[in-house]
Amino acid sequence: MAKERTQARREHLAQLRAAQKRKERRTAMLMWGAGAFVIVLLVGLVGFYVIQERSQSALDGVKTFSYKGSQHTPIKVNYKETPPVGGEHNPTWQQCGVYDQPINSENGVHSMEHGSVWITYRPDLPKADVDKLKALVTSDYLLLSPFPGLTAPVVVSSWNHQLPLKGADDPRLARYITKYKQNPQTTPEYGATCTGQGSTDAVASDNPLPTTTPSPAPSGAATPEQSMAPSATPSS
Repeated sequence: MAKERTQARREHLAQLRAAQKRKERRTAMLMWGAGAFVIVLLVGLVGFYVIQERSQSALDGVKTFSYKGSQHTPIKVNYKETPPVGGEHNPTWQQCGVYDQPINSENGVHSMEHGSVWITYRPDLPKADVDKLKALVTSDYLLLSPFPGLTAPVVVSSWNHQLPLKGADDPRLARYITKYKQNPQTTPEYGATCTGQGSTDAVASDNPLPTTTPSPAPSGAATPEQSMAPSATPSS
């Protein structure tokens, strides 16, 4: 009987040890599983954060062009883009600032050649949105004006670059300004001024540009002043 009891105790202990090992294995598996879940969760959160950061800092939709600078003309230019992003332009640049009426594109393009960013908006944009745009123009090398015929509510342009925007609240607007305003890699005349002598602050209605270049007077032709001068009488 003693041997039987001893054997029973041994079997019971063996069962207890086996149960303890099974429990330890289950605990270990649960811990490994929980750890793997946490790792996967962290990787997912980091990936989501990176994607969010990239989407918030990206400038998707920027169009690029390849116009050369230093091409002046005194007449109106038929630009391909609306608003224009480069090409021939007036010798006088538009003084940077806020305008409540359209300006001559030819003057605005010259300002962009100097490194300015030109923000344009539809004339029917709500006043509250226009005020938001005006609040962004707090430094030099920024132009703001209405522009008829835009395909988007707001369009921001610089030399050889342009971005249509959904409105004044589009977060890409501020990032565009930061990237392209006075950018030495994209500005043909980097460092040139956007104000001062050589500029104009006139709107298009007050400063109409000719559509053709006036023909020069023929060589040797009398000027109006000369033709009206009295002829000399011979001395006697």
